[in-house]
Amino acid sequence: MANSSQPSQTNLNNTNGSTPTNNEMDQLKTSRLDRRLSIAKTSLNLGRRWAGNSFSGLFLSKEEKASRNQSFMKEQAAYLADELGKLKGSVVKIGQMLALYGEHFLHPEITAALYRLNDSTASLAWPVVETAIRQQLGDRIHDLDISTTPIGTASLAQVHRATIKATGQQVVLKVQYPGVADAIDSDLSFFKHLLKVTNAVPQTKALDEWFNEISDLLKVEVNYDTEAKTTMRFYERLKGDERYAVPEVIEAYSTDRVLCLSFEEGVPVTHADLKALPQQRRDKLGQAAIDIMLNEIFVWGEMQTDPNFGNYLIRSEPVDKPDGKDTLVLLDFGAMRQFDDDLLKIARNLMLAGFHYDKQQMMNAMQGYPFFDSMSQEVKSNMADVFLLATEPFRSPKLQQSTVSELIDDEGYYHWADSNLHKRLMESSGSAMQSREFSLPPKEFMFISRKFIGAYTFLTVLDARTNTYDTINQFVPINMSKPESL
Repeated sequence: MANSSQPSQTNLNNTNGSTPTNNEMDQLKTSRLDRRLSIAKTSLNLGRRWAGNSFSGLFLSKEEKASRNQSFMKEQAAYLADELGKLKGSVVKIGQMLALYGEHFLHPEITAALYRLNDSTASLAWPVVETAIRQQLGDRIHDLDISTTPIGTASLAQVHRATIKATGQQVVLKVQYPGVADAIDSDLSFFKHLLKVTNAVPQTKALDEWFNEISDLLKVEVNYDTEAKTTMRFYERLKGDERYAVPEVIEAYSTDRVLCLSFEEGVPVTHADLKALPQQRRDKLGQAAIDIMLNEIFVWGEMQTDPNFGNYLIRSEPVDKPDGKDTLVLLDFGAMRQFDDDLLKIARNLMLAGFHYDKQQMMNAMQGYPFFDSMSQEVKSNMADVFLLATEPFRSPKLQQSTVSELIDDEGYYHWADSNLHKRLMESSGSAMQSREFSLPPKEFMFISRKFIGAYTFLTVLDARTNTYDTINQFVPINMSKPESL
């Protein structure tokens, strides 16, 4: 299998200026005034459109008005996403986070449109990026041959491949867009105003708490000193495990706004060649994906909260080697979240109840956390059903009345591609949360649930199988004296 982690590079040794292409921006609106004017213009246009839609719908029937409003919401959401995408920076990242975690409080049309912000965005022209690098590295920029063409773009930064002249080492520079760190608070304020103008979500205390959490996450994510230290921690944790690769931080060329890392080969998770890997090798990759997630939650107590496939690569030996080596490359350690021991204890008890497929045990495990304690028995029962489904892959293969027997083979392996679990889980959780008394889920709950769904999608795409008992027994002590039949 060809190992190529990025698009082909041009002008690798050209560090002179280049003319912006149609996919480049020759400047970034980073000043508070520029961004305020852009968002104010968007807000004004949205307000006018909403007023016009309301007036023109006065004489429509209830059914016609509902249909028209849904169509109008879709159009408005697309306009909002397009305008946000032009700004880059934290306002785009906020939109991405709301797309990921906002299905419980945003209109579906808004969520769908915000997902578009995850698509590749225009890059910032090289002269602007070069200036940013020079301001951070000073004369050290001359130690590097830097490609003028980015190999990746995102809302807060873009990545350029480079060579350290003295050693020939291939590295990447993650360059933060100028001014985005200073715009976080104002962008959050303006984004909340846009949501208010579009009537996309009620302005509640719970929403304020979510925005505070997003603010904290963003401020951590734009601090590359923090990301460098986290990357080094994971490097040390995993350097002895050949299933994983973590980039090495090159401290000599890293600052709080530029992060220099070793270049890591690999292909995207969705690469067609991975489907051709022998089943045994795909199983090992799937097990590695599950293990890293459970280690983050239950062992290290700090989790990468962004389940985007773009944060992973897979490096493989040729397909025709049955025992070939495959490595999961972990790329991004910016969006990290720590969890306290009390929450982790509850999470372990939920996993254990899932292993035993015991609904009463699951409901008992939900005690001691305000979000769960405030629920009525009916809603708590519905949530217990969701958790029983979510822990389906970790259910004991010895259960007499297990509903997943057809998904577990004689060797105890759960077949992910046949399970459709990630979709069933999304549908089940959506139904369980329709109760009027159901409040906005706590941040920690959402982070962990989204991490699980991301991992489940990863395993489904990979068409992997994982061993139920071996997986959970590594991270959650199993009381084998527990009756294994209901």
